Amino acid sequence: MNPAESIGVLLMTYGSPETLDDVPEYMTSVRGGRPPEEGLVAEFTRRYRLIGGSPLTRITRDQATALQAELTRRHPGGPRFCAGIGMRFAPPHVAEGVATLVEGGIDRLIAIVMSPQYSPIIMRGYVDAVIAAVQELERPLPVSIPGSWHAQPRFLQAIAERVHEALAGFPAGVRDEVQVLLTAHSMPRRVVANEPAYIAQLKETARRVADLVGLPSERWGFCYQSAGHTPEEWLKPDFADVMPLLAAAGQRHVLIAPIQFLADHLEILYDIEVGAREQAEEHGLSFARIASLNTSPLFIAALADVVEMELARPAGEAPRTEAPLALRSDDCASLVAPLASPACGDAAAPAYRGGVRPTHGGTSAAGA
Repeated sequence: MNPAESIGVLLMTYGSPETLDDVPEYMTSVRGGRPPEEGLVAEFTRRYRLIGGSPLTRITRDQATALQAELTRRHPGGPRFCAGIGMRFAPPHVAEGVATLVEGGIDRLIAIVMSPQYSPIIMRGYVDAVIAAVQELERPLPVSIPGSWHAQPRFLQAIAERVHEALAGFPAGVRDEVQVLLTAHSMPRRVVANEPAYIAQLKETARRVADLVGLPSERWGFCYQSAGHTPEEWLKPDFADVMPLLAAAGQRHVLIAPIQFLADHLEILYDIEVGAREQAEEHGLSFARIASLNTSPLFIAALADVVEMELARPAGEAPRTEAPLALRSDDCASLVAPLASPACGDAAAPAYRGGVRPTHGGTSAAGA
């Protein structure tokens, strides 16, 4: 690590509409330029209005600010760190984020996809956006793009901390009976069929978090959420499927803990806080969710660890910049769709047998 260098760190995520009037443009961008149907725009607008708009862009800025401060604290003698943000489907776009950091005089760029689990297929759009932005620069800029950090110790500890905090909110007499659902965003089965390692990363994160919290196997499960409004087969089980099964098994308390989402946004504030809560209460379950990681000190420390790990790599060595299949625009559209019960079942999802055991068995070490 050269103390005279200036290191740029770009945090990349989906983005969100800045105002309700921006929802049509945002959804058109997500859908690869195809305007959405009026009814879909109206429904998304209703949901954004209900949650008071998405705070994703603001929180990602806060995360970048906190990350820059943490890296500067760790390295008082240099290098100099500058952190910024780049959104894939809304301003400031990835190219804008890169340009801002370059204007600040950086010598090297580390671009982090804000998803601990990594898929060359699903993340291809971010990689392509970074490469395109760097190619437009007037001078060469060494770039590295971290792959998976789904098992990064402080990241796992940050989620476990949130789970402990949420469990402490239940009455002491029922705390040891709360069923914990560790969730990830569902996807069309065809998107992940060519890359089972991505699903293995999700399940490994869930297993490691459960181990850190000290949850026995009968008290936790892995399931999906936020499946899209399409007739194709989506990964299951969805937490909408789990709620009635929990109630039928005699459970009375449920805690939702996302293991993939790193900040508050629509999938948290509507799909979980509104949709999952309604489903739980409909089946007589008391409901809670963990607080999002946002600017949790442990999580910011985890991001700093990811940056330092990349700095130990040769500059310019960017893993996973080649993918066997580019993500299609309609795949992108479905990945931000709000809560809906998938139309098709998942023949590969095992049945529950007492308590809650949604598909967390058979995980393998592998890193959305």
